[in-house]
Amino acid sequence: MLGERIREIRKKKKMTLEALAGDELTKGMLSLIENNKANPSMESLTYIAGRLGVEVSELLEEVSSLKLREILDEAEKLYNKGIEIGEETDKFKQLIDLIGPYLEHLSQGYESARLLEIYSRSLQQEGLDGWQELSKKAAKMYDEMNLTAKRASIGIFWAMIKFVEHDYAESLKIFLQERRQIEAKHHFIDPMTRVDLDYNEAILHFAVGDSEAAADVMQQAIQFSKEHRIFYRIDDLYRLAAAHGLMKKNKQQQLHYTEKVKQYGDFAEDLQSLTFYDLFHALSLNAEEQKYDQALEICNKYLADPATDRDYQFWFLLEKGKSLYGLKQWQEALACLEKVEIPAYAHHPYDLSLFYIKDSYRALCYSELKQQKEAIQAAMIAVENFKSMPPTPYKDFAIETYESIISKDIDKP
Repeated sequence: MLGERIREIRKKKKMTLEALAGDELTKGMLSLIENNKANPSMESLTYIAGRLGVEVSELLEEVSSLKLREILDEAEKLYNKGIEIGEETDKFKQLIDLIGPYLEHLSQGYESARLLEIYSRSLQQEGLDGWQELSKKAAKMYDEMNLTAKRASIGIFWAMIKFVEHDYAESLKIFLQERRQIEAKHHFIDPMTRVDLDYNEAILHFAVGDSEAAADVMQQAIQFSKEHRIFYRIDDLYRLAAAHGLMKKNKQQQLHYTEKVKQYGDFAEDLQSLTFYDLFHALSLNAEEQKYDQALEICNKYLADPATDRDYQFWFLLEKGKSLYGLKQWQEALACLEKVEIPAYAHHPYDLSLFYIKDSYRALCYSELKQQKEAIQAAMIAVENFKSMPPTPYKDFAIETYESIISKDIDKP
């Protein structure tokens, strides 16, 4: 009601009835208006709005912009609340309950667009229908307000839904369509949004196996970041370039960009980058230099440290299992590899390839322990997992391991 909105805004502004009434209204009349016992004339309403520092339209709205800002503040805090690996959360249900009652009032302005975006994402997370229409509505509002970064984030979100389903070709198709539309409607794209688009495009080209296109976009993004001195996503780009070097067996590129990651980590005091550097070092010690003791030392250091980011726990467990296999401690290696789980966030073929190889190493351990049936089963799991993956040295290794174990089985007397 009008009177309640006037009272709500007045109290937010910490104004007394007398202060709001000023010289043109009596305190008694204003009290009647706030209690919906008197209707102000348009002249009085304009006066009240001026004293409150708001537009008349805000007083006449069923839900004021101030109220929507309060809801958005609450929604942002809840939406941005981190979730630990394996942690169950009902935050998306809470967001649906919080925003749902205001849906019919979300028609214009940034608050409305952002609330629609959060609500649609929450519906999608909960597997509920109707999110697409609301997400498109938010995208259209961002377009109308020329909010390029927000519009781009929705386009990336649409593409990533298919990415998480491992439909990489469809994900790339959606992304490229969205990028074309954004670039057609938004003649100026701020540098950070441009880097964000380039980074995600490179990821998706790599995911479908188009390394040439991916590398071109990735290098353009790195060069653009250097020219404009933008550090946003530079660590992600360096990690992606290092992973590409690993998958293409380009040692020079791998070393160059892992060193870049370390330099960034030292400069920005970024623990994630420094941890990634050590992880890649352990991986290289295992796979290329056969210095298993040194790799094991790195892994044990991180696994023993409670401060280690949980996202990296399974990566170091995997490398520890490889180290133990290399040291011919097959039973210990198996016990370690059995604890490895693929993190919920891992969907890119590069990440999955690194984890799928776990079963090949399990197979090798079983083979050394003369458990041929288990060895064949584990080797087969790895090959099956790699079937839809683009070619990588890890996919080749899985196939070679399976064929080697099968041949041993055939050659048995």
